[in-house]
Amino acid sequence: MSDLPHPLDVPLRVAVIGAGAVGAVLGARLAQAGCDVAFVARGATLDALRARGLVIEHPQGDVRLPPGHAAASPAEVGPVDAVLVAVKAAQVPEVAPTLAPLLAPHTVVVPLQNGVEASAQLAAALGPAHVAEGLCRMLAEQVGPGHVRLHGGVLDVTFGRRGARAPHAGALAAGAVEGLSRLADAFRRAGVAVDVPDDADVALWEKALFVEPLGVVGAAARATFGELMGDPETRAALAACGREILAVARANGVALDEEAPARAWARYEALPAGGTTSMQRDLVAGRPSELEAQTGAIVRLGRAGGAATPVHDVLYAVLRPQEARARQARDGSTPTA
Repeated sequence: MSDLPHPLDVPLRVAVIGAGAVGAVLGARLAQAGCDVAFVARGATLDALRARGLVIEHPQGDVRLPPGHAAASPAEVGPVDAVLVAVKAAQVPEVAPTLAPLLAPHTVVVPLQNGVEASAQLAAALGPAHVAEGLCRMLAEQVGPGHVRLHGGVLDVTFGRRGARAPHAGALAAGAVEGLSRLADAFRRAGVAVDVPDDADVALWEKALFVEPLGVVGAAARATFGELMGDPETRAALAACGREILAVARANGVALDEEAPARAWARYEALPAGGTTSMQRDLVAGRPSELEAQTGAIVRLGRAGGAATPVHDVLYAVLRPQEARARQARDGSTPTA
């Protein structure tokens, strides 16, 4: 990691859209590294950021950002160098068109959601010249507005140009490519591991192959990681989901290799026995989840690419009514007969 400043001697201006676990942790790290960071938030989180600032708990010491880094809308922030989109995957289609005030000719937009459709949704709204592919890995949870607990272990980001066959694909502007380089430098200074692969789509789908089976099988079984891995039938379901995701990725032009399921499985074996995914926790708690963005995407893209997904088809159908109830409760609507 270089200690030298980037040749462009002005601080990198970064807008972080959403100050939940992912956005709060990465935005706080970038702010500590000298970037000019603005969090776009709403509701109780916005109020907390304006009144008390941001607190990140960590085993190696807490991080606190003072008030003054928060805005209610992208229009309050104006053009920036980089945009980190850290809202839940289900919120991306709604949020994407609102990000236009953040764009300058050189601005790069990096999604950080679970699932595989966020960058296409952003590119459809903002144009492919601004949108990269991205993902992150961390163990963190939001314990209150403006208050996040980061557990020890992995903390890394991966981003890069979108594949030529991605929906709404197009060349990333030269200034946005430079923005990716500056953003990578800033993350390294902030102590966050960074990977900028030649094919970011492969990295995105490999993460989906790891995360999505745990979420969908765990939600259907109401089981922890240890319980899923300890029962031969749920182990078989996890393995089948992994094989289906590999087939869907390839059917959609993503060069995921044959060993990807085995790599995911090796990571499953090392998971904490009592753990669950955020998608499972949301479904069990009756909150809107990322079911559509994760499992729904595999089913839709499988059908579009001609790849069969029989296990996903059943699990998706089983969990859809729970997701619908959660969204109806949030929106104050009632089911139709």
